[in-house]
Amino acid sequence: MTVLSKYVDRIAEKCEQNGITKHAFSCVLVTSAIVALTIKITTPYVRNTQSQSPRKILTGKTKINTGALTPSGTDGSDEDLKLAEAEKLLVAQKLKNKTNKQMIEPGLNKEFLKQLGMLVKIMIPNTLCYETGLLSIHTFCLISRTFLSIYVAALEGALVKFIVRKDVKQFSFVLLKWFGIAIPATFVNSMIRFLESKLALAFRTRLVRHSYRLYFKNQNYYRVSNLDGRIENADHRLTEDISVFASSVAHLYSSLTKPCFDLMLIGLALMRSSRKMKANILTGPALSVSVIALTAHILRIVSPKFGQLVSEEANRYGYLRHIHSRIITNAEEIAFYGGHKVEMQQLRQAYNRLVNQMNNIFSQKLWFIMLEQFFMKYVWSGTGMIMVSLPILTGSAGDSSSLVDSSSTESNVSERTQYLTTARNLLISAADAIERLMSSYKEIVALAGYTYRVAGMMDVFEETAQGIYCKATVVENDEMNGIIEFRDGKPVAKGRIIYTDDPGNMSITLRAVPVVTPNCDIVVPSLTLCIEPGVHLLITGPNGCGKSSLFRILSGLWPIYAGELHIPRPVEDKPCMFYIPQRPYMSIGSLCDQIIYPDTREDMKRKNITENELKDILKMVSLEHIAQRDSFDVVRDWKDILSGGEKQRMAIARLFYHKPRYALLDECTSAVSIDVESSIYEIAKSMGITLLTITHRPTLWKYHTHILEFDGLGSWRFRKMDSNEQQKEQFLH
Repeated sequence: MTVLSKYVDRIAEKCEQNGITKHAFSCVLVTSAIVALTIKITTPYVRNTQSQSPRKILTGKTKINTGALTPSGTDGSDEDLKLAEAEKLLVAQKLKNKTNKQMIEPGLNKEFLKQLGMLVKIMIPNTLCYETGLLSIHTFCLISRTFLSIYVAALEGALVKFIVRKDVKQFSFVLLKWFGIAIPATFVNSMIRFLESKLALAFRTRLVRHSYRLYFKNQNYYRVSNLDGRIENADHRLTEDISVFASSVAHLYSSLTKPCFDLMLIGLALMRSSRKMKANILTGPALSVSVIALTAHILRIVSPKFGQLVSEEANRYGYLRHIHSRIITNAEEIAFYGGHKVEMQQLRQAYNRLVNQMNNIFSQKLWFIMLEQFFMKYVWSGTGMIMVSLPILTGSAGDSSSLVDSSSTESNVSERTQYLTTARNLLISAADAIERLMSSYKEIVALAGYTYRVAGMMDVFEETAQGIYCKATVVENDEMNGIIEFRDGKPVAKGRIIYTDDPGNMSITLRAVPVVTPNCDIVVPSLTLCIEPGVHLLITGPNGCGKSSLFRILSGLWPIYAGELHIPRPVEDKPCMFYIPQRPYMSIGSLCDQIIYPDTREDMKRKNITENELKDILKMVSLEHIAQRDSFDVVRDWKDILSGGEKQRMAIARLFYHKPRYALLDECTSAVSIDVESSIYEIAKSMGITLLTITHRPTLWKYHTHILEFDGLGSWRFRKMDSNEQQKEQFLH
C-alpha cells in the first residue's frame, strides 16, 4: 500500500504540473474506482442473464440456475460437467414438481407461521415447564437491561452537567454511582447471553427428542431412506438443521424482545425530557416513526429472498455431507474398483455447487447491506440530530429573553448540556435497537428456511409412519394394470396385514399379494401361498426376481399394495420372524450385546438367560474361541475384528438366542464352511425353527421340504420337493 500511495502521489504531481489540480485528479480516481467496482458487480448478473435466456426458451417456465461447477475455464470437459449438472437439476426439478405439487417454497407466508407454530408447541409443550421458566428469567433480564441503559444515560448526562458547572463534589458522587451500576449491568449482559444459550439448548433437546420418537416410530428410519424420496439426508436435518433452527429461535427472541422494550421505554424517557424542556413531545417521535417506516418499507421491497437462498444452501451442504458419508461407508469397494477419480469428481461438483450458492448469497447481501447501512448510519443519524435539536430550538425553557443573571445563564447551559447528552445516549441506544430490529428481518427470513426444512422433515416422518410415501416411479400410472392405486400422485397401500392370535394356526399366508418395489416396479403381480410351521421353504430364482423383496414384505418393511398377509402375532420373548442378511449388522457394544441384539441386558436377565447359555450358543456356531479370548463385557469394534464368516455365524447365534418361529435366511451362510453350515441348519430345525432360505448352495436343499421358484418375469411356482431332487442348473449361475 505504501508503494502504491507513493506511485499515486507522483502521478498527481505530474498531473499538477500539466495543469490538472489534485482535487480534479482525486475525483477522476474515485470515479474510476466506482465504475470498476460497478462493472465487477454487474458483470456476473449480465452473464447469468445471457446464459439462462436460451434455456428459458427451451424449457418454458422451468428456471435452471446451473452456476459454475468448476473453476473458470473454457475447455470442453468443464462445459460437459456444467451441462450434465444442469440435466440433473432439471430432472430433480421435474420430479419435485410431479411429486410435491402442494409444497410451498420457504418464505414469510402463512405456511411459515403454521410450521413455526407447530415447532413452538414442541419446544414449549406446556404453560408451566422448564422452557417457560427460562423465558421468564430471560425476559426479566432483558427488561432490567433496558432500565439500566436508561439509568446509565441519565448518569452520563448528569456527569456532563456537573463538569460544565465545575462542581467537583457532585461530579465525584455521580461518578461513583456510575461505577457502582457497572457491576449489575455487566452481570445482566452476561446472564442474557447465558440464558440465550440455555434456551437454544433446551429448544434443541425438545426437538431432538420429538424427532427421534418419530424417526424410530414404525421403523421410520428405514422407510424414510428406502421407501420415500423426499429426504435425502435425514442425518443432516436431525443434527445440523435442528441445531441451527433452535439457536436462531433463541437468538431471535432476544433480538426482537429487547429492542422492543428499548424503544418503548426510551421513547417514554425522551418524551419526559422534552416535557422538561417545555417543547412539543410529539414532533420528534412522529418524525422518527415516519422516517423509520419509510426506510423499512423500502428495505422490505428490495430485500432478496434469503429464506429460499438459505434453504438451498442447507440442501447443498447436506448433499455434500451425504457424499462424504457414502464414500466412508463404501471405502473398501471404491478402493477395490479404483473409483477415486469418479468420487472426487462428484465431491468437487457438490462442493462447487455449494460454493456457487454461497457466492450468490454474498452477492445478494452486498448491495442490500450497503443500502441498509446507508439508511441506518446516515439517514437515521440525521433524523436523530433533528430530534435532539428540536426541544432546544423550539422549547421555551431557558429562553435568552428570560435570563436575569450569569448564574441562571450557567444553570440553563448546564441543563441543556445534560439534556443533550442524555438524549444523545438514549438515541444511540434507540438507533441500535431499531438497527437490530431491521437486521432481525433477515434473520426471520433465514429462519423461514430452517423452519421449512425441520417442519418438512417432521411432516415426512408423520406421513411415512402412516404408510404414505412419495418416491419416483419407474412406470406411469396407466402401466400399473390396476395393481397399484394412486391418490394425489402417491401410491396407496390397500393391502392388509392380519395378525392371528389362534395358537393352533401359526402359519404365514399370502393371498393375492403383489411384490412391488419402493419405486413401484411390479416384480410379481400376485403371490398366493401358505407356509405352515415345519414347512422349510427354499426360494430360488434369478437376480432381481423378488426373493429378497418377499422377505421385506413378510417382515413388514415394504407396504402391501393389494391382497392380504396373515402372520402370527408376535408374543413376548418369542418373535414370529427373524431376518438374517448376507452382511450382518454388528452393533456398538460388548460381545454379549452382539449375541442378544436387539435385546438389552435387562431383557436377557428377564428371560433368565445366563452367560453359560451364551457360551453354549457360541459353541453351536463354532465361535467359542471368541468367548475364551474376550469376556462377554469387553467392548470392541466387532465390525472390524470379526471376519465375514464370523459375522455370519454371530448372526446365527442371535437366531439361536431368540428362537423365533420362522427364520428368514438370505444367503446368510455364504462365507461359512459347509460342515459348520450343515450343523447350523440341523440345530435350527431341532429347535423347531421353520426355515425360509434364499441360497445358491446345492448342499442346503436337503434341509428343506418345499420350494418356491421365481422365473424373473413375474411368474412363480410353489411345490413340494422330492427327496432326491437336485438343484437345477439355471439357478447355479
